[in-house]
Amino acid sequence: MHLTLSAARELSAGPEPQGGIAGWAAGLVETFGGPGAGAAIALENVFPPLPSEIILPLTGFAASQGVLSIASALFWTTLGSVVGAVVLYGIGAVFGRQRMHAWWAKLPLVKASDLLRTEAWFARHGTKAVLLGRMVPVFRSLISVPAGVERMPLPVFVALTATGSLVWNTVLVMAGYWLGVQWDVVGAYVGVVSKAVLALAVVALAGYVALRVRGRKRERP
Repeated sequence: MHLTLSAARELSAGPEPQGGIAGWAAGLVETFGGPGAGAAIALENVFPPLPSEIILPLTGFAASQGVLSIASALFWTTLGSVVGAVVLYGIGAVFGRQRMHAWWAKLPLVKASDLLRTEAWFARHGTKAVLLGRMVPVFRSLISVPAGVERMPLPVFVALTATGSLVWNTVLVMAGYWLGVQWDVVGAYVGVVSKAVLALAVVALAGYVALRVRGRKRERP
């Protein structure tokens, strides 16, 4: 006997199944099917606080209940990923390299040479960064902005984004499909990874700032 998504939310999300991101995403998928899942993932890309680790497994569970097919789930969520990424790419392209340098010059503890080295790194490794970054929580959205600033050829960006997103989406959608009413377990595990990535980023940023402060002190007569 198949459960509806509403019934599943009652089992997995506590006494208020209509609330929260899970309720919002489930409503989109129940109402619009694949396009609803795609819209949710497009918004997740533009607004990273919306967690794909909830939306994608829930979409997989919806597929297991016959709300949509696996093929539809993967097609629409990947399309949504690409659309959201292109929006952020466009923001980076509009912001532009000159504005980036002007903004960078106003920041404390940084040098123009730092940005030049970053640009050089992206020129060498940008394709790998965009492809693999699509499979890393948090950075899967943020990597689109520097790609736009550096004007990575749009067809290349779209192809890399679609490929990386398809891998990420397939893993989480299929996990939700196989886990059934326990689809929310995926979010718990991926959430730990997301927090670890954020923690590493904070530590790296703190280390960078500390080195810059120490370097400035040494430069003073």
